[in-house]
Amino acid sequence: MVSSVKPYKKQHYADLKNDCIRNKTLFEDPEFPATNASLYYNKPPPGRVKWKRPAEISKKPHLFVEGISSHDLNQGVVGNCWFVAACSCLALKPKLWQKVIPDWKEQEWDDKHPENYAGIFHFQFWIFGEWIDVVVDDRLPTINEELIYCHSKDPNEFWSALLEKAYAKLSGCYQSLEGGNTGDAVVDFSGAVSEAISLEEGQFYKDQGKQDKLFDDLLKVYDRGGIISCSIRVCAVSEYTRLCMINGLVKGHAYSVTAVKRVRLGHGLLAYFKNETIPLIRMRNPWGKIEWKGAWSDSSEEWAKVGDTERHKLGITVEDDGEFWMSFTDWCKFFTDADVCRVINTSLISVHKTWNEYVHFGSWSKNADPLLNRCGGCANHKRTFLQNPQYLFDVTKETDEVLISLQQRDMKIHRPQGHGENLTIGFGIFKVELNRKYRLHDILTQKCVNTSTYINARTVFMRISLTQGRYVIFPTTFQPFTLGDFMLRVFTDVESGCRELTVDKPQVKCWSSIIGYPQAVTHVYVHSAEGLQNQDRTGGADPYVIISCEGKSVKSTIHKDTLNPEFATSGVFYRKKLSKPITVQVWNSNAVKDEFMGQVVLSGSVNDPTEPQRLQLTDQGRQMPGTIGLRIVTSVQLTAI
Repeated sequence: MVSSVKPYKKQHYADLKNDCIRNKTLFEDPEFPATNASLYYNKPPPGRVKWKRPAEISKKPHLFVEGISSHDLNQGVVGNCWFVAACSCLALKPKLWQKVIPDWKEQEWDDKHPENYAGIFHFQFWIFGEWIDVVVDDRLPTINEELIYCHSKDPNEFWSALLEKAYAKLSGCYQSLEGGNTGDAVVDFSGAVSEAISLEEGQFYKDQGKQDKLFDDLLKVYDRGGIISCSIRVCAVSEYTRLCMINGLVKGHAYSVTAVKRVRLGHGLLAYFKNETIPLIRMRNPWGKIEWKGAWSDSSEEWAKVGDTERHKLGITVEDDGEFWMSFTDWCKFFTDADVCRVINTSLISVHKTWNEYVHFGSWSKNADPLLNRCGGCANHKRTFLQNPQYLFDVTKETDEVLISLQQRDMKIHRPQGHGENLTIGFGIFKVELNRKYRLHDILTQKCVNTSTYINARTVFMRISLTQGRYVIFPTTFQPFTLGDFMLRVFTDVESGCRELTVDKPQVKCWSSIIGYPQAVTHVYVHSAEGLQNQDRTGGADPYVIISCEGKSVKSTIHKDTLNPEFATSGVFYRKKLSKPITVQVWNSNAVKDEFMGQVVLSGSVNDPTEPQRLQLTDQGRQMPGTIGLRIVTSVQLTAI
């Protein structure tokens, strides 16, 4: 991941500030001027806007008043509760907000040296794989002497309003922040990996096992510095007239999760001996008011079950400050969607799990030549699907958890031109030949192990457990010939060698005329073996299979204690000498010396049958116990497989 910071619009904060101090002027940003164009593109604010500097709004302006807190923020007239919720989450993570607000001590108002104030601030955002430094002046839009967008509860505190202005500059104008996704903003604050979870579709409320696992996952994410938000989906236009529910929750509104805890029940020493806990989750409404009224709300009778010490640690208040607790069961019941942002640890020096990360940038681009086209659409479009970008990686452990994040470029900046909608994107994962190193051109026996959801979201995420083998990811748009840019991030427990497949077939080199060039390509898939010979006293065997061709081979994993293994192993071979056969051998793994259990010899001719077949094992012409099921396909067109 790129670690250096790139100045947005080539504006260097230090140089601009020094110029202003030297000239004794306050900065005015020419790239985001105090005009209507910076406010809106078709929906003006409700009143006459005056741009004012903090010193014109407050007698004692500061970046922070008594530090930074999730309670600082309140939403303004623009519908960006999603952004305010993300800011509330950010305020809880010092390592993150000190990256987003760099040099925060230096940027603070200095009452002792007012001559050093230049009306300029800068913030950093992680945009499409790189940190961007965004400069803004301190002129903020007001109506009737009050800030109209995001603002702090304390009228002397301005970090949230200035941060929002920098984010609006990235998005083109303030109105472009109308409607968005909290997880996207969190990613822009941190470089985290965002996972969207549908609590409604997953029916976590009805399945206690799934609910318990989800809570454990969220607890782990929260404890390791991750950020969680949630919302209640609005299903019909008519519902907008009754957004606030009887229970105090608001539909179509983003909440920041400010704590995930197992709360101890009981009083005194008895509570510690009984060790009875209940999973609770704490949230904040960006409005700074209107709270949940059900069980475990601020003044509910359930808190009588919790001792004074525990309640003090949890910071329970009865203020209408927008922050409240809920039982995790009620949270799963009433909220429909959650965004879980994991701050993935890739540091080699860490007490927590360290992930191996690969990042690739690509494009869905159009070309008349099918071999060069890279916008084939999803798997529904069989004729063009394999024309998409392809990324290969290996799982070398017996099983490994893999995290995959596909992100497209943010489209908010195009909203003024009417082109701000996300593309519908997703990806498929195929298990391929163990020795695959060129692009796939046909699906023969390669297995699609999973397909992501296709959705018009900025990011599509998948967490999946995969068995040992080689895999290819196909990032795609839903419809073919849709153009756009993407970033693919792949996380595995150990090195995966993730790389893009760009070459279609072996390249012709200067020495190819001497050593030869492939005349055909053969795909061999070994499905299983049956009726193998006993190899040990317990009447079993530990077989594996080796597919060999012209000095090259692929070997399956060892299958323990079975005479009927399912190998599901394949290899692809580019053959220079078609007269040389292909052998498929079965061996028994042994601590002292592996034992040969038989083989089949295949001609690999283009005229051989391509349907699945079952063949008898032999050894030098002598029949051996057992058969092997396989499929073999050969083509003289090297881009056919």
